[in-house]
Amino acid sequence: MVHSPTCPHPRFLLVPASEPQFPHLQTPDPGDPVWNVRWALCTRRSSGAAAPGSGATIFALSSGQGRCGIAVIRTSGPSSGHALQILTAARDLPPARHASLRLLSDPRSGEPLDRALVLWFPGPRSFTGEDCVEFHVHGGPAVVSGVLQALGSVPGLRPAEAGEFTRRAFANGKLNLTEVEGLADLIHAETEAQRRQALRQLDGELGHLCRGWAETLTKALAHVEAYIDFGEDDNLEEGVLEQADIEVRALEVALGAHLRDARRGQRLRSGAHVVVTGPPNAGKSSLVNLLSRKPVSIVSPEPGTTRDVLETPVDLAGFPVLLSDTAGLREGVGPVEQEGVRRARERLEQADLILAMLDASDLASPSSCNFLATVVASVGAQSPSDSSQRLLLVLNKSDLLSPEGPGPRPDLPPHLLLSCLTGEGLDGLLEALRKELAAVCGDPSTGSPLLTRARHQHHLQGCLDALSHYKPSKDLALAAEALRVARGHLTRLTGGGGTEEILDIIFRDFCVGK
Repeated sequence: MVHSPTCPHPRFLLVPASEPQFPHLQTPDPGDPVWNVRWALCTRRSSGAAAPGSGATIFALSSGQGRCGIAVIRTSGPSSGHALQILTAARDLPPARHASLRLLSDPRSGEPLDRALVLWFPGPRSFTGEDCVEFHVHGGPAVVSGVLQALGSVPGLRPAEAGEFTRRAFANGKLNLTEVEGLADLIHAETEAQRRQALRQLDGELGHLCRGWAETLTKALAHVEAYIDFGEDDNLEEGVLEQADIEVRALEVALGAHLRDARRGQRLRSGAHVVVTGPPNAGKSSLVNLLSRKPVSIVSPEPGTTRDVLETPVDLAGFPVLLSDTAGLREGVGPVEQEGVRRARERLEQADLILAMLDASDLASPSSCNFLATVVASVGAQSPSDSSQRLLLVLNKSDLLSPEGPGPRPDLPPHLLLSCLTGEGLDGLLEALRKELAAVCGDPSTGSPLLTRARHQHHLQGCLDALSHYKPSKDLALAAEALRVARGHLTRLTGGGGTEEILDIIFRDFCVGK
């Protein structure tokens, strides 16, 4: 099965491919000195990054670096078909979107480079909307280097900039800006939840939602402006302004609901912050090693072993997490450990989810009672709707307990029993973590699309702020302007009217070849 970048999705716009930039160089002769001079001028002219649609044809290695079984090199632009004919010494192009076995040769020396599968994707039915070629070559460095050098010797071709293939797809209407961001997130996804969310965004769910909101504002704006122009002539139906007002107020409610997601989508993209805390010798470092499946922290029976905050990225139940091991919370210790305790308390304030650990066999100790009264009780007393922090109380060392469980503690909050030594109770902890992280990061498999970037939140907040000035009962002209500003924010969110600086920031996250 051959992967195809063809995107025949009904939402995509079909953009015709442009004509070759250098028609006089369609049949080059490397031995001709005039051809060499022309090629030098062409390469000098195309050494900088050209804007999409400028006529330049780009090429790059699109698969990963290093030795591999198969490497994929692709081109995009009007000279793609010409490059394919030159490297395969063929008069005719292969059938579109069918893999063909061809011998690739260096156009300058005629030396064979590799026997490869080639695929020809004429525009606009390609990933970028332009003529594209894929060379599936053997993944040795010498083969890849030889093919790239051969493509560089073809007139009209230049190496691609980072993210330039995707930028051309955006410029040609194949992807909107939220879908581009979803593609970037999909490439960088490290957990199952990140993959699901990125795929939803790449499929256009957030873009469709914003376009629907923009259409609502467009309709309301048309009604308001029609009323300004024709309202006095009684040529409009009754209730036009009232209907527009109802739709705008409903949109305000929808925008507010998305903005109240406590940045869940951004946490899902970058990782939730989970802090393990508790008194000394509760088993915090053992739990961090158990969850991360590697020896992150030193484990010792000596109290106060951990003096600083140790962090490690972890995939917990499919969610991205930055897991922090902290110093045991206690008073009356040396200055170094006190600094560790200070940093631990500081990190607690930044946590999205707190894993509070106690020794199940030592719940009556002063350190355990003080921890329950200060940390557990203070976080538990906060309303979930008012606090972004969540807490799980874990009683470790359950293997030291009698069969009846921990001693009677009527004031003990809901908790989980765990033995880091035997692993008993780990499955229950992971399931509880999955539920808590789904609340912190959002469940990408259900509900409305999440806002994964600060840019999304900025434009939705700007839209909502503009709608707060929509008061048709006072001044229709100002109300229409408020609708225009609000609609502009939604348009920029999906890529319309975006400045080049914003686009540069987004596309620089892509690797060369994508």
